[in-house]
Amino acid sequence: MHYSIGIDFGKDKLDICWLRDVRANKKKTKVFPNQRKEFEAIANWIRKNTKVEPQEVLITAEPTGVYHEACIYFLHEQGFNIYLANPGKAKQFTQAIGLVHKTDKSDAYALARYGTGKEDLELWQPEAPEVRELKALMRRLDALEKDHQREVNRLEASETADVSERVLQSLYDMVAVIESEIRKLKTDIDDHIDRHPHLKKNRQLLESIKGVGEVVSRELTYLFAAKSFKQAKQVACYAGLIPKLQESGKQRGRTSLSKEGPSRIRAKLYMAAVVATQHNPAIRSQYHRLLSAGKTKMQALGAAMRKLLQICFGVVKNQKEYMPQAA
Repeated sequence: MHYSIGIDFGKDKLDICWLRDVRANKKKTKVFPNQRKEFEAIANWIRKNTKVEPQEVLITAEPTGVYHEACIYFLHEQGFNIYLANPGKAKQFTQAIGLVHKTDKSDAYALARYGTGKEDLELWQPEAPEVRELKALMRRLDALEKDHQREVNRLEASETADVSERVLQSLYDMVAVIESEIRKLKTDIDDHIDRHPHLKKNRQLLESIKGVGEVVSRELTYLFAAKSFKQAKQVACYAGLIPKLQESGKQRGRTSLSKEGPSRIRAKLYMAAVVATQHNPAIRSQYHRLLSAGKTKMQALGAAMRKLLQICFGVVKNQKEYMPQAA
């Protein structure tokens, strides 16, 4: 792969930068609408300018919500090599090469540079069709759960205020409709998992762990199918459960969770960890040991969440049911 392309994706448009010569800093840029009907033109622009086969081109991009997905799936199908850069590391690289001004054009250039400087790249691979479907279902469930919480909050506020009966009835109706759709969607997700043996097996393995119920097993079945983790530490880092040291002035030795990555996973793991500290011997033992060592309850619970997630990774990786260790 001798030809480096950087693409900065936005909701309405995308900026492409072809790094023609790294040493001479020669580049060629182009802006396209971020629309499916433009994807063929994007691929043709890359082929026309580089004059090589797609297999010789590396396209580096950052994951930006859902705005990058349709295009990279298309470009991958055309034979281009795709590398999705870690946004935090890409930002550090941009600062290191001295790019002061942040624009879509400069971001595309920085990504093209970033791709050329990486060795032993782990190229992006599309998920299997059943995992893509599961991703769409889980995203919809997450959106509905957020909508439900917002409507419940509005209802609780309205019930304590002088609000018309019509408004209250509207809120009751909305909550009921959303709850009904959430139940249907959970059923559809569970049925989807059951129809695919490897997903079903992973969920069964996860539910062999005390503290892991249907909510967490549903979430982690999707996570381990959609993401490729080699070590338990990588999973904990992705979920934002790595301890972060905070020292300032006379305050020494304070740690808190990094809280990077999807907050919904941490929210679900928190409730599972509370249960696990009561019913899972290994986690209960660790929890009380940390409390005895002077850790706060929140610090001990954070460690319980991390340990529970790492146990979950272990059973899926080894494809063996959880065997409790002597506490």
